[in-house]
Amino acid sequence: MNGYLYIVATPIGNLQDISLRAINTLRSVDVIACEDTRRTGILLNELEKMKKYDNGSERPQLISYYEQNELVRLPEIINALKNGKNVALVSDAGTPTISDPGFKLVRECIRAGIKVESIPGPSSLISALVVSGLPTDKFLFVGYLPKKPGHREKLLKNIKEGNNYVESTVIVFESPHRLINTLQIMQGIYGNIEIVVARELTKIHEEVKRGLIPSIIDYYSSNKPRGEIVILLSFKS
Repeated sequence: MNGYLYIVATPIGNLQDISLRAINTLRSVDVIACEDTRRTGILLNELEKMKKYDNGSERPQLISYYEQNELVRLPEIINALKNGKNVALVSDAGTPTISDPGFKLVRECIRAGIKVESIPGPSSLISALVVSGLPTDKFLFVGYLPKKPGHREKLLKNIKEGNNYVESTVIVFESPHRLINTLQIMQGIYGNIEIVVARELTKIHEEVKRGLIPSIIDYYSSNKPRGEIVILLSFKS
């Protein structure tokens, strides 16, 4: 009998955001496939300190599962599932497969007739959207923008064109060292529209900046951005 694959969301910053169901799942599975085994190990250690995680026996096996080894790990995990082992997939933070490896594993499980269950929880894009003050009825999540400025500019232009057909709030991930350049490109394409930059959500230094693009550029030119960053914008007035 096949095992189950559980897609388990983990905290994006605040450990208290983990659900009881996620804890019980991580405690009961045979294998945890991790984006980084060290970070998942730290998470389990912290949960033990909080008296939230203690299965009274050996921990599940932690194996690495990330973009560079995904194709190698896939058959190993599928084989374990076919042998009746239950596997949890976790990312470093948030919901697995969202701008992280995992969809190929889910797809292969579906093809193999293996049950896949979602253990929902924290997600930085949803957390950023609900505090942004921008329309939430329709949104477009783009994920991480391309590293090359030319490719980034092309994608941002396509986003604006697409918004002519379906008006939606746009959500993108960006790295701190590219933030100012990306905002400058956005200003050149979109003009002085209002945007939101959400940073380090649920963490001690959480910050949500709202304003016209020039003011946000000025702010981060004087205050070096750090941590995980979500940019949100809407073309609606």
